Amino acid sequence: MKITGSTLICMAVCMIAARAVTGEKITMNTNKIVRSDAEWRKLLTPEQYRVLRQKGTERPFCGAFWNQHEKGTYKCAGCGQGLFVSDDKFDSGTGWPSYTTPVPGSVTTSVDRSHGMVRTEVLCSKCDSHLGHVFEDGPPPTGLRYCINSVSMVFEKKGE
Repeated sequence: MKITGSTLICMAVCMIAARAVTGEKITMNTNKIVRSDAEWRKLLTPEQYRVLRQKGTERPFCGAFWNQHEKGTYKCAGCGQGLFVSDDKFDSGTGWPSYTTPVPGSVTTSVDRSHGMVRTEVLCSKCDSHLGHVFEDGPPPTGLRYCINSVSMVFEKKGE
């Protein structure tokens, strides 16, 4: 079967319409990382796989970064993309690392209707890994609290 340009446009429009109906945010990123399930399992630890690929959550006050105060950048454990900087981190009292804002263009969001509630899921824009959720109860200037699983990130100290 030959796929024409008009067929591709039609497919893209249908995909955008389907995502709009489900509430999924649309972003255009030509540098997406796509891996098979087997590749993800090989790359990630079992806990990283559970959180990043199966949308799990780590227990509060147990992750490596919830109480970290060093200067640097928090990067996606799945692809290495910079997600958050330490200057935007704050203590939310929740037991998960919390940030007021992500690195521009580094995350996307999607409606999460799991566990009998409606939340806004945060995903890495490069590899679509689940990072955590964003809530509208954060401090100024954004009023947002990006509540992120430590296991979904790696930390790079400033100057390294």
